[in-house]
Amino acid sequence: MEKNNIKVHFSYALPFCISLLYFKVLQMKGSIYMVPVTLGNPDHSLTVPAFVREITSSLRLFAVEDVRTARRYLRGIDGDFPIDDVLFFPIGKHSESADLADFFSRVSEGMNAGVMSEAGMPGLADPGNIVVAEAHRRDIRVIPLTGASSIMLGLVASGLNGQSFSFNGYLPVETAGRQKAIRELEKKSAAGQTQIFMETPFRNDKMLNDILSVCKPSTRLCIASDITLDTEDIRTMPVSLWLRDKPRLDKRLVVFLLLA
Repeated sequence: MEKNNIKVHFSYALPFCISLLYFKVLQMKGSIYMVPVTLGNPDHSLTVPAFVREITSSLRLFAVEDVRTARRYLRGIDGDFPIDDVLFFPIGKHSESADLADFFSRVSEGMNAGVMSEAGMPGLADPGNIVVAEAHRRDIRVIPLTGASSIMLGLVASGLNGQSFSFNGYLPVETAGRQKAIRELEKKSAAGQTQIFMETPFRNDKMLNDILSVCKPSTRLCIASDITLDTEDIRTMPVSLWLRDKPRLDKRLVVFLLLA
């Protein structure tokens, strides 16, 4: 009877031990933090909480959209940041998980890491999602940190539908393709869904001209410029009124929102 009891207890203990070992292996892995940066405001304290800056300053491994921008930001939030001790892995829209093999090897060995965009939240209109997708595949914890997002800030300040909306990123560069995309977005917005999109600063004026030439006069357009900066300007008006008061958007950071 005693031998049988020992076997029974062992049969229960073995799965528990295996689970405990697996948990400890997971605990040995580092975490990946989605690190927000400012939207251009040099005063980091206005948009990046102190605890986020503290976590960011503790990291020595980063996957970044632009190394130069990342280095400048890290020095900006901490004048004593040991920048020479940091490993940076550039990521782009054509990056693949194989390009980050060394990065993930270090995280798997217990090193915490950060993912940084050029501005705002990583993973939104930048290649940060490539890192996150691979992290989930490897069962590595991903931790999003609080920070400013021009997309969300523009939406809540637009007065347009915040219950149903779609972020469409960047539209085609060529005029014909861009105008076609704008028509399609206006058509989708007629169902009550706010359409959000962006453009690079030096093409903002072309984007605005195409919106005003393609969209119906009654369609509401929000132009959210320089969000969180001293030059911030967020206004929503029908296209007909924007035609009378067309702003200059060249070199400004702009989010466009449409609702027919």
